[in-house]
Amino acid sequence: MWEIIERAAESNGLVTGFAVVGLVILLSGFLSRKLTCGRIQGSAIAILIGLALAYVGGRYTGGSKGLADLAFFSGVGLMGGNMLRDFAIVATAFEVHPEEAKRAGWVGGIALVLGTVLPFIVGVMVAWSFGYRDAVSLTTLGAGAITYIVGPVTGTAIGAESEILALSIAIGVVKAILVMVATPVAARFLRLSTPRSAMVFGGLAGTVSGVSAGLAATDRRLVPYGALVATFHTGLGCLCGPSILYFAVKAIV
Repeated sequence: MWEIIERAAESNGLVTGFAVVGLVILLSGFLSRKLTCGRIQGSAIAILIGLALAYVGGRYTGGSKGLADLAFFSGVGLMGGNMLRDFAIVATAFEVHPEEAKRAGWVGGIALVLGTVLPFIVGVMVAWSFGYRDAVSLTTLGAGAITYIVGPVTGTAIGAESEILALSIAIGVVKAILVMVATPVAARFLRLSTPRSAMVFGGLAGTVSGVSAGLAATDRRLVPYGALVATFHTGLGCLCGPSILYFAVKAIV
């Protein structure tokens, strides 16, 4: 019986991936209601469960794709791959009302610039404290603090080593996870209740995946607005990282 189920799951990997994610969401919703009385949204718990499953899968198989390294769960890798991820991010733009987007105005622009420059500065300072002194490494690690895409793009453009590129990706992933988990908890303090506040938050936080998941756990109606501004971070960071930010760091060190 189990062999039939396993064969069916492997042959219909994407369907199995959706089923697994659905079960995780059901479980996380139950835990949110029973253990936290709704104070921590189910989406945030689902993210933590997903990370735990990825860790267990990676340790069990010794691979690099987490749970997707197991043949039974191979569809999870396809579901969470670049294609569906980018499709989901682009799809959020269709839910944006232009009238609401215009309300962000210059505040959204300032938030976007600050959300790009401030994480870069913090990333450079942390890299410096860990002993990195060359401009290439400092810039690459600082760019990773913007997003996990900007880091390797910047590092590749300025000639960073593969170890530094990998570390910049890790920095961006850690930032995304922190934003995912912390957003629902801090939503009331940050007053994330309007499209404008979501756009400003998206500009300051900067990570599309973190902002999207965090706002989904807070109020899914705010996701398109936060993602709208956060999406620009990748483009802005990839433009400024290998040019303005790199030359600024090089001039200082």
